[in-house]
Amino acid sequence: MKKLNPNKLFVEMGDSVNAAGPIIGRKYTLTHSDLTADLFLTISMEYAYDKITAMRDEVMAEWRVENGGLFLSVYVHVDGPVGAQTMAVRDAIFRRELPLALEAIVYGDREFFMLHPELTQGAIWVHFDSSDPGYNRFEYWGTVSNYQ
Repeated sequence: MKKLNPNKLFVEMGDSVNAAGPIIGRKYTLTHSDLTADLFLTISMEYAYDKITAMRDEVMAEWRVENGGLFLSVYVHVDGPVGAQTMAVRDAIFRRELPLALEAIVYGDREFFMLHPELTQGAIWVHFDSSDPGYNRFEYWGTVSNYQ
């Protein structure tokens, strides 16, 4: 697994969020540059759809509540723009890069996690979204503390 280089992470906070909150509905949109390897994290109450490219290689996440427990719901789009022939490749890339993406989200919002340390025990559930049932999965990826 690659380690996060904090100098390559650029964070943008939306007007409606800050380190204190809110928690529920707090959304993360993580994109990157293939040329520079820079990571761009937007933290807001809305996903940063304007930052998403036709490649659909972003990672999106949101804090949610289910059965009284908070968890981080993560979404990646496996199908991609090219079609079914690239699903296996995209799935492998997402699985390889997702630990780095989760580390970037946690590091990028570190002040929030310092103010809400209980959230570091929050479960991370990832939806690998695909039209192919073989790739369309919901998986448990540990807790936020695994990516600090």
